[in-house]
Amino acid sequence: MSALLRQTPTPTAYDEADCVTILAGPDALDAIGKPSCAAAIWQRTPLPDFQSWIDGLAPDHLPEGRLVLRPEATCDAVHQLCEVAQMPNAPERDLLINDITALADLFCERMRASYLRLRLDRVTNNACSKFHKDAIRVRLVCTYRGTGTQFGVSKNGEEPRHISTVPTGSPMLMRGTLWPETPQSGLLHRSPPIEGTGETRFVLVLDPTSDP
Repeated sequence: MSALLRQTPTPTAYDEADCVTILAGPDALDAIGKPSCAAAIWQRTPLPDFQSWIDGLAPDHLPEGRLVLRPEATCDAVHQLCEVAQMPNAPERDLLINDITALADLFCERMRASYLRLRLDRVTNNACSKFHKDAIRVRLVCTYRGTGTQFGVSKNGEEPRHISTVPTGSPMLMRGTLWPETPQSGLLHRSPPIEGTGETRFVLVLDPTSDP
């Protein structure tokens, strides 16, 4: 397991979203298989030195790309993306690469996926700022820099009245529309609206796939 982030001893409870499981350990991701769980959050606290380092980087030095690969190829692929972005060759870069690799392994093991779609994004606008549910089976999102994914429960198709934010550095595993769910939880999510604030988010997204 990567040493990039440490576990949070006491998970935060989101009373308005009983369909979300929050635990301070990787076993949180196993909860997605429970009928009542629409999303699971592995709550972690970023190491202060790492967070200061990644927050202080110029945005164009944050790696970005979209790849389909086997999980064992993740480390080399992310390393190459960091090289292309000229991300400084520092211990913190190695921690980031190792953490993404560890998450890819955990994700594919739990989802029994032979391949994964890996996406690294620099986000400066209001992309996906409307509450929605992704047209996929399941997705893992981890925000390494900036405001995390926001979520809430929709009643009768309305926008959620109570909005929660996933902590920075905490992976969120969520069901999409292709995951059979009865009854429907109403859980929706969005990217936080940041346009005009000067904030740059750095986000990892993983989707399972059997087709390379």
